[in-house]
Amino acid sequence: MKAIHITESGGPEVLKLKETPKPKLEKNQILIKVKAAGVNRSDVITRKNMDTYGKGSTETLIPGLEVSGEITEIGNDVSDKKIGDKVCALIASGGYAEYVAVDSSHCLPVPEGISLTDAAAIPETVFTVWFNVFHLGKLQPNEKLLIHGGTSGIGTMGLQMAKALGSKIYTTAGSDEKIEFLNNLGKAINYKKEAFEDVFKEEKIDVILDMVGGDYTQKNLEILNKKGRLININGMKSMDVNVNLRTIMSKNLILTGSFLKPQSAAVKTQIAKEVEKNIWPLFNSKKIHPVIYKKFKLADAVEAHKLMESSEHIGKILLTME
Repeated sequence: MKAIHITESGGPEVLKLKETPKPKLEKNQILIKVKAAGVNRSDVITRKNMDTYGKGSTETLIPGLEVSGEITEIGNDVSDKKIGDKVCALIASGGYAEYVAVDSSHCLPVPEGISLTDAAAIPETVFTVWFNVFHLGKLQPNEKLLIHGGTSGIGTMGLQMAKALGSKIYTTAGSDEKIEFLNNLGKAINYKKEAFEDVFKEEKIDVILDMVGGDYTQKNLEILNKKGRLININGMKSMDVNVNLRTIMSKNLILTGSFLKPQSAAVKTQIAKEVEKNIWPLFNSKKIHPVIYKKFKLADAVEAHKLMESSEHIGKILLTME
């Protein structure tokens, strides 16, 4: 099969298309003939830091955390899937390839009304939002949610999910074009023109999902409601932060966060069950949908990564196997 390999730490140019053996199945796995794979910022971080994330490997690391496609083989212990099923799946790596093996329990049917290609945009975003905003953050209907970076894949999906489940939403982005898109979802501000900590200071936000870090952290804490929750999933500005503990103590705040990729298989299985029960009906009823910005052929993964790093996109970037 063909697959994109990270050959060394570096820029997009280190992504190389190579012939690779098909994955071998374990008893609890299924083999998916990939239709499309989602491109995520985590893939960029992995590409830049092979010594850390590739464990020293320079030949066998295939990036990609989510795929859609058709099941072509099933492991001996798999009883809930069958050959021919059209699915989307969360994976730890290996998505930029024509075939991928995945735990059956991390794989869900393609929602009604969503194309097989577009379904590749769903798993990583929905799993991340559900685990962080609803599991860790315990967002409730009628509470207020702020997501920074509202036009990212996480942002576009998270805002839709929260709104569909009855929450009031707020967001930030860095261009007027992005704000125009986001204003259809909730209250959005251009952080390059306005200070979110001033605009939202009277809103008493209940939950904030942040991927910026740095000096955003204290500003986030200051606009949270009493018993508010700040959840960090990245630190694109800086992982090193200074906070005033008095702010946390005086309002009984919770400051938490997570990485989805290293969560245990059991945790991902539980997330999949909760997502299928609570979020899949929202796709079926057309209350939410994946926002796709651009699709690239697998061989054009370099260009897909350049677009991801430019942050010009609104929604998801996909690699297709056509």
